[in-house]
Amino acid sequence: MTQVTFNFWAGARAAAQTPSETVEAGTVAEALDAVLTRHDEDRFTRVIRASSLLVDGISASEALLRRPLEGPTVVEVLPPFAGG
Repeated sequence: MTQVTFNFWAGARAAAQTPSETVEAGTVAEALDAVLTRHDEDRFTRVIRASSLLVDGISASEALLRRPLEGPTVVEVLPPFAGG
């Protein structure tokens, strides 16, 4: 198990009601499940599911989310942005 820190941006931050949160997990997918469980709200879940995730600066693929973690990890949660 390792520390996974989620940094929430824009609408994700508003839905989470916090700028960041840290959980212990073996994979990013497990960490994401833990965060979703902590925030038992439909709005939060919808925002997270629609967001892009960057894992240590790399766009998250399904394989990356399930890869065993080797050390502390940072996940940036970037919801869809409007405007131009």
